[in-house]
Amino acid sequence: MNEKVRLIDIICVGELLIDMMSADYAETMDEAVLFKKLPGGSPANLAMNMKRLGKNVRLVSTIGKDDFGNYLLDYLQHLDLNTESIFRSALPTTLILVTKSLTVSNFEAYRSADCQINLSQLKDGLLKQAAILHTTCFALSKKPAQTNIVKAAERAIGFGCQLSIDVNYAQKIWEDRVEAHRIIHKYIGYGAFVKCSEVDWERLYGAKLTDATAAAQHFLDLGAKEVCMTMGSEGCFVANRKGEKHFLETRKIEVKDTTGAGDAFWSGYLTARLDGNNLLNAAKAGRKMAELKITNDGPLPPKVDKTEVYGDFLTT
Repeated sequence: MNEKVRLIDIICVGELLIDMMSADYAETMDEAVLFKKLPGGSPANLAMNMKRLGKNVRLVSTIGKDDFGNYLLDYLQHLDLNTESIFRSALPTTLILVTKSLTVSNFEAYRSADCQINLSQLKDGLLKQAAILHTTCFALSKKPAQTNIVKAAERAIGFGCQLSIDVNYAQKIWEDRVEAHRIIHKYIGYGAFVKCSEVDWERLYGAKLTDATAAAQHFLDLGAKEVCMTMGSEGCFVANRKGEKHFLETRKIEVKDTTGAGDAFWSGYLTARLDGNNLLNAAKAGRKMAELKITNDGPLPPKVDKTEVYGDFLTT
């Protein structure tokens, strides 16, 4: 990225919630018996991971005025993450039941406060300070958050802010697939950085991902600036408007839990891009962060050594 230096590296907009993770590995909710409480939500995970990597992060989310909301605020403050843009709603904090998995987690969402994101949390003064504005399909799936995030994105690009999106679509979250295509494609068309997994692709377009190059080109044709297709154990494929393309294989590691691996990957990728690393090295940084998350049972430690993530290609 060649953007001028901004006071805020990234604004992550969307869900901050409670993940109730099954204590044991389970494929279905029927198999899960005990659950443990963890901070969650894809934008929140991204924000926390980039804070761990030393970036100046702002999280824009809404939680309840309840004990779960208090727990989440305390957790963010423990990481020294700015909470000025966290709104407290009279509605309960959103909960998601998640199965611990070695492949793809199953989940059930009990949504409430997360979609109550308002424009007062996304004022021009804040957007003008940011290098990147990031969101997710989960955040865009329900109003008023959907309307206000899209409006904020339109204003942000006018201020020279780079958009980013995790295309983490699921029909159980966003039933109207036609609407989902319209909103997601519109957001991508503003020149976003796009992250999409093989599971996301199948859920969004109803077909298995058989050609990562074609899938990436689909998003580039919609107007994306850069695209990363993650394919689980097979690796990832990155491409940009300039015609640069790279496939990066996975490395053999001990898998403890795949939950949050995609958010970890994107945190490494975006951090590397903010620090001036090229497309391939950004993918390598993403791979390393995903490896750290997958081999760790639960959240990452409060600080992550960026030199470990960047390896031999440290830029800043």
